[in-house]
Amino acid sequence: MAFYQLITTQKIPTTIDEIWDFVSSPANLKDITPEHMGFVVTGNTGIGKMYPGMIITYKVSPLLGIKLNWVTEITHVRDKEYFVDEQRIGPYAMWHHEHKIEAIVGGVLMTDIITYQPPFGVIGAIANALFIKKQLKEIFDYRKLALEKKYGAYSQ
Repeated sequence: MAFYQLITTQKIPTTIDEIWDFVSSPANLKDITPEHMGFVVTGNTGIGKMYPGMIITYKVSPLLGIKLNWVTEITHVRDKEYFVDEQRIGPYAMWHHEHKIEAIVGGVLMTDIITYQPPFGVIGAIANALFIKKQLKEIFDYRKLALEKKYGAYSQ
């Protein structure tokens, strides 16, 4: 079974403190997810600090408006540097998402590294080629626009 990876980067004209406060709160995920995904955090909305072992539950409609439960665990956190969420229950056979931030001149460089495996073996590989990879890219393109709208365009 194949694994796939999507790596995105974005330069944001803000501070480490500001972006960390935003991206490390599950309550803000809805603001950077396309509306058509029907994304709703249903448990552990991020009141308090993120920590390893934190379980977050969601409802999401990745395909044909079908609502799915998605459960992720925050497995690693290094304050104001990175955190990792891993799927425990959800639409993928495997999902590992590393969120990294680092200070750069004029702001912050944010890097997302998503390693995933679609379900259903060969059928999942075909689905990835046909639409999963494209849909993931569209989600992260939307996030870039949403963060640019919130923080402005990086101009260094």
